[in-house]
Amino acid sequence: MASEWNWKTGEGVSHIDDPAEVDAAFERGEWPLGSAVIGLAFNCSLDEASPRIVRAMQLTDPNQRGFAFTAAGAAARLNGELTPELYAALRAEGRGGFAEHAIRDTLTFVPFRKLPPWFKWQMVRTTVVDKLDAWRLTATYAAEDAWKALRRRP
Repeated sequence: MASEWNWKTGEGVSHIDDPAEVDAAFERGEWPLGSAVIGLAFNCSLDEASPRIVRAMQLTDPNQRGFAFTAAGAAARLNGELTPELYAALRAEGRGGFAEHAIRDTLTFVPFRKLPPWFKWQMVRTTVVDKLDAWRLTATYAAEDAWKALRRRP
């Protein structure tokens, strides 16, 4: 229901469940569209939410744009997959920016066999980097423990 959300204040738009209302808000140039697509991710099918999430990823307001990427991550969590358009938008944004958490959510919640090739490569890359970092930390802790033990000797 339109009375549940307020486009001027942004109140309630994160619970929106009407894709047509979000489309109309895009046409009116409302500002809390990133928040609204989070509601679509939770309350609509992936096919209904996806084009609106992708559109919100292009918003100029950095906060609302960030919320659009949050919506993509939520969609990956809830559906165990994304649409080709969402995968493409995340890949275009790349790691290290707005898409970082959404990409990590995708790698966590979408089965490897369903990932497009770039995301499979990111999964392998992340696994290797994490393993190397774990080995580095293990060696660092071992060296610190050895140094402490040597300093305690009489």
